[in-house]
Amino acid sequence: MAKKVVAMVKLQLQAGQATPSPPVGPALGQHGVNIMEFCKTFNERTKGQEGTIIPVLITIYSDRTFTFITKTPPTTFLLKKAAKLAKGANNPKKETVGSITLSAIKEIAQLKMPDLNAKDLEGAINIIKGSAKSMGLEVVEG
Repeated sequence: MAKKVVAMVKLQLQAGQATPSPPVGPALGQHGVNIMEFCKTFNERTKGQEGTIIPVLITIYSDRTFTFITKTPPTTFLLKKAAKLAKGANNPKKETVGSITLSAIKEIAQLKMPDLNAKDLEGAINIIKGSAKSMGLEVVEG
């Protein structure tokens, strides 16, 4: 018989640096999950990706066990890293904070493909271009 799902928790954590402090502790503690077990497993699975933000979807079952799926880093994080920016534009319609090459956008689209709602790579590239534009980044050939 399948276990009953009690909750699904979405978090964004630094790869390899999950600790029982917020946001992990309160999010999992209220469901009675072993927080240290989650932290150890998450840190082990994301070792080697330090400095990257990793979205994680945690499924919690009635017997207080859990499973989790790690996703690809957020698009904005990857765009800021590729363009070497600290943050996007305050008003992207009026200001441009930097530029990003089409080849960098293609790399990000290939990385994000499993998590995007796109039929093909061309669609994924258009989604990433839209995100870049909304951050105040100019897309240049290259």
